[in-house]
Amino acid sequence: MPVDLSKLEQHLATRSYVEGYTPSQADVAVFNAINAAEIFPNVARWYTHIKSYSNELASLPGSSSAGDAFLGGAAAAAAPAAAKADADDDDEVDLFGSEDEDDAEAERVKAERVAAYNAKKAGKPKAAAKSIVTLEVKPWDDETDMKALEEAVRAIEMEGLVWGASKLVPVGYGINKLQINIVIEDELVSVDDLQSKIGDIEDYVQSSDVAAMQKL
Repeated sequence: MPVDLSKLEQHLATRSYVEGYTPSQADVAVFNAINAAEIFPNVARWYTHIKSYSNELASLPGSSSAGDAFLGGAAAAAAPAAAKADADDDDEVDLFGSEDEDDAEAERVKAERVAAYNAKKAGKPKAAAKSIVTLEVKPWDDETDMKALEEAVRAIEMEGLVWGASKLVPVGYGINKLQINIVIEDELVSVDDLQSKIGDIEDYVQSSDVAAMQKL
């Protein structure tokens, strides 16, 4: 039985299925009556989607009666003679008036899900902003015990501070400076405060500088 592709195209312009929000026997009835649907983009999209259920068409739920509206002659054969006489007027009647209610319900459910997602997302703790910093600590002279200097520097503890790799870098005249990496939580650790604490190690430290800093 031929399908009213124009009517089906208009219907599928705002809907995913012939009836409801999941594939059903209404889709199967119309799908089986179509030979080719390429000339109507919405029908072609729907046709390809329903075709993906080819191995389970018979098991889809629902009734095929909703598909009669798009099958030429099926609805007319079942209607009384008086309805046939008013067929032209019926074209202007929304045969799917309940869809408005369905669409409103779907929008309400969608809005509730979006609100729930946003609330859940807002409730999650944000990851702390962190930075990786390379410090250079300079000793007084070439006789400074660099091992003791580094141990004293690493002994500094601050919430949100993690000491990383280090190395000694020659600066000339037999003097080495300590280059050491740290990871800090930006809201908890002030680099200026840390440098002040390092400067308090007066027996070993002449000064310190920030060689590099970048956000993680």
